[in-house]
Amino acid sequence: MKRLITLCLILLLASTLPGCGSRSLLRDVSVSTAVLRPTNGGETATISYAVGQLARVSVYLQGADGTRYMLRENETRRESADVYTLRFDGTAPTTDPILLRRLLPAGRYTVIVAAAADDGTSATVERPLTIEDSDVPLPEIADLVIAPMSITPNADGIDDVAEITYRLPVTATVDITVTSPDGREVYALVANEEQEPILQRTFWNGRTPDGRVLPDGIYTYTIRAQDRYGSTVRQQVPITVVGAGQPEATITYSYMAPQSIMLSEVFTVTMRVKNTGTVPIRTYGPPSGYEYSTQQVFSSIENERYAAKSGGFWRIGVDWDSNSGAGKRYPFRWAISPRPPEQWKVPFVEDLLMPGEEALVIGRIKVEQQETKMGFYTGLIQDGVGFFQDKTGRTIIKIGF
Repeated sequence: MKRLITLCLILLLASTLPGCGSRSLLRDVSVSTAVLRPTNGGETATISYAVGQLARVSVYLQGADGTRYMLRENETRRESADVYTLRFDGTAPTTDPILLRRLLPAGRYTVIVAAAADDGTSATVERPLTIEDSDVPLPEIADLVIAPMSITPNADGIDDVAEITYRLPVTATVDITVTSPDGREVYALVANEEQEPILQRTFWNGRTPDGRVLPDGIYTYTIRAQDRYGSTVRQQVPITVVGAGQPEATITYSYMAPQSIMLSEVFTVTMRVKNTGTVPIRTYGPPSGYEYSTQQVFSSIENERYAAKSGGFWRIGVDWDSNSGAGKRYPFRWAISPRPPEQWKVPFVEDLLMPGEEALVIGRIKVEQQETKMGFYTGLIQDGVGFFQDKTGRTIIKIGF
């Protein structure tokens, strides 16, 4: 009988001692420090624990007012001889869709580790922790404005780019992404960039970081900022892409005649241009039929009315081999439109060459250069961007005196 009582006492003692036996559900719970002072120097408190069997473990802090700050929730942990560790930097995730993670206010907290096994047993261990010197301003993405909210990235100079402005009250590390309408693709526009607490300005042109134009749809523009303590905020706004595409055009025909003239006589350039892209091409400029002199430049005629404009305008032009006048390539330029100027989209100002549409353009040039022959050619120009289909249809014009 005594032996039986002694054996029961031994078994009872073994079951109550922490760390004895592999079936202790939760043991060796500790916090590496009693006081945590976050100072942006990488300070952390290490929370350690071990489990004696398969369990779901939650770790959280509870403030003096009963508020819980969850660090881990119902995460599966397997029995292990080693302890599990969690480094706590003074921040915790929130349920706020904007303030994703925050530095906890200074005060006294209770670190709680709770474990629950499949057999219905559970265990909870509490440890004290004080957080000091953590009352610092939280990050914020303030005054977020996107203009315009809908962009048409087709290089016509009208709403091709959205400007995004916002303010940060504290220095923060910023990431900016754009998410596709179906949520499957995320394009990083700004990554891990430290920004100062001033008005910030960024731009988006409806393209991926490698320059590919994105298809039409409603995208999500996300700005995420993290301060030096780990507090994190996020703002998301929709931005619509419509009419996206890359403009394309082709000179389908070019002919110059007569090819032998006298000085101060005029030769005619007949050109056809087709919009071979999927978006309209914006054009302006003297209309088909306008006559230039080789002493003129498109930017100086008609009281500079046809000087190069920003905004993706296209024109067709004529140049010659030895041109050095006024430092301008293609000094003779015309609008690419099949309509007379009174029928333009904006009469006498600008027009659109629609996808698949072809324009016949007639140009006239009076030769006043005292040269015996000149090599003329045609090309497509997009103001402020470059020259497309350069030096097409080169033709020698002979000049007599």
